[in-house]
Amino acid sequence: MKNRLKELRAERGWGQAELAERLDVARQSVNAIETGKYDPSLPLAFKIARLFGQSIEAIFEDR
Repeated sequence: MKNRLKELRAERGWGQAELAERLDVARQSVNAIETGKYDPSLPLAFKIARLFGQSIEAIFEDR
């Protein structure tokens, strides 16, 4: 799944560790989502969308 997570994180000046802490996940999970190696669960996708104030569709797109 393609996503804009890295771009959104960088806009706020957050590192992967800071984003992971805000989402209550491991830094490795953030890295895996950003690189497309892992698709987040639906609850995590909603949490990410709320954190960035965007819709899930604005952050994640099906390839």
